[in-house]
Amino acid sequence: MRRWIVIFVVLLGLCTFELSAEQTLREISRVKGQGASVVQGLGLVVGLNGTGDSGSELAMARPLAEALKKLGNPVSIDDLSSSKSAALVMVTARVPREGAKTDDQFDVTISVINSAKSLEGGVLMVSPMIAKPGSPVYAFAQGLLSIPDEETPTVARITNGAQMVRDINTTPSIAGSFDLIIDSNFSSWGAASTIASEINQQYLLTATRLNQAIATPLDARTIRVRVPINEREDPASFFGDIMNTDISSALRKLPAKVVCDTRAGIIVITGNVQVSRAFISLPNMSISTTAPPVSELGTADPLNEPAPETTGLGDLIAAFDQLDIPVKEQISILQKLHQTGKLHARLIIDGQE
Repeated sequence: MRRWIVIFVVLLGLCTFELSAEQTLREISRVKGQGASVVQGLGLVVGLNGTGDSGSELAMARPLAEALKKLGNPVSIDDLSSSKSAALVMVTARVPREGAKTDDQFDVTISVINSAKSLEGGVLMVSPMIAKPGSPVYAFAQGLLSIPDEETPTVARITNGAQMVRDINTTPSIAGSFDLIIDSNFSSWGAASTIASEINQQYLLTATRLNQAIATPLDARTIRVRVPINEREDPASFFGDIMNTDISSALRKLPAKVVCDTRAGIIVITGNVQVSRAFISLPNMSISTTAPPVSELGTADPLNEPAPETTGLGDLIAAFDQLDIPVKEQISILQKLHQTGKLHARLIIDGQE
């Protein structure tokens, strides 16, 4: 009985998965030339409990002495020789491919440069961040550090620790035409062709527009979109309409692939990934990957008819979530299913097949 209760949860998961599968073009593509940016700089972390750089390291002592001087407390480098309460660090923030505007905030990663043993309990002093040597300052970072991984205390984070003081624009000109690049996890000739068809269909559904195709697939990841002459006075509005194209049907033509990130705890499923009939035994429960047929009374009737041979992986993942099975354990189960030939898809874990 316990097994069939679990399978019922699997079937309920179908509705949730189908709804979440609805996506627009904006969520899986970018304009060619548009990419993420990195701003970084050197900073000082203070307030460490004897785990910082040695005060005899000039690379740390000099900027610390200069910082104290600017704050009205001048000290000599010799005065810092026994200090281990500060550390010289690299401060890095990643700006998404959409770019950033002044006053936007982003998470910051802080990494030890010298001999500091731990950044726990430290505070990052105000640190300027640039895009490349010689570029202007794009952001300032500061704040209380947190350690995301206790096994690596020399790397820390500050949530929303960087504040932009200058815009970063990443979108190229779209006046005449532009190329859309489909994210690698969603690329295939079938998907690219269907997405182009969806763009054309959505555009042509507006009666005031010209009866002509505007999108053409160039390869499995690239779609060229031509901006019609009558749209060039307001290309931003045209671009917005194109990026809101519903591409749910195109995603069904993607190759079957499962991409897992064990550190981030993420599982991405593309295409119609199926799982053959299998029985999974866990410490406190048992799960069957296929549900039994249902009788006329609406109850499970496994004796009269055989269970289906396969089921969608999305249904199984939804059941895992309902049962509070940790993502890392889910990924381990997917590995076993793949090794036994039950998972009908490419399985990529942390970038490795």
